[in-house]
Amino acid sequence: MNISPLDFASLLCSRLCHDLLSPVGALNNGLELLADEQDPDMRARCLELLAESARASANKLKFFRLAFGSAGGFGETVDTREAQVAIQGLFADNHRLEIGWMVEAATLPKPAIKALLNLALIGGDALIRGGRLDIGAEEAEGVVEMVVRAEGQRIVLDPELRTALAGEIAPDGLTPRAAAAALVAELVSKHGGEVRLSDPADPVLVFGAEMRTG
Repeated sequence: MNISPLDFASLLCSRLCHDLLSPVGALNNGLELLADEQDPDMRARCLELLAESARASANKLKFFRLAFGSAGGFGETVDTREAQVAIQGLFADNHRLEIGWMVEAATLPKPAIKALLNLALIGGDALIRGGRLDIGAEEAEGVVEMVVRAEGQRIVLDPELRTALAGEIAPDGLTPRAAAAALVAELVSKHGGEVRLSDPADPVLVFGAEMRTG
């Protein structure tokens, strides 16, 4: 993909900031309300909202640490339970979304975990009215195969994301919205694999990818 590492890092940072703006902004608003509120019941409600916003912020940061960052503290492999918790936390507030986790391996290589998390992020975001998000991966003979399946009443995947997953950049350039897709394409290509997508006309959105670990 023809984009400088610095520009790509900026896009990832923009995506992270965009997703954190809402819960962090809610924290700020809640603190302002709490400072002026004298009613005990309203103060208790403010504290509940602050706790919810703090939890959402922490969940997003934990996810992005694994999905976008270097995931310091882990070695060459990552405990798949960490990835499962990160995904569940990211979508914890979306009560219309059901997540199916189908990864039996105890650990997977860090690049595969990052690709899987980003595919799950894209799939979950595409289910704008909720639905079911199934996430699966297995490793055999030096190859990690992964699949993410999104099914719901309405599925919207921006054409730019399809282009980025194919390892290409749209004519207007890469935007922060497509940063996760571009990262998947780069990771998979670097490890000798490819990303496969279901046809836009299909009623179910499916991503498939394979990566060599040797």
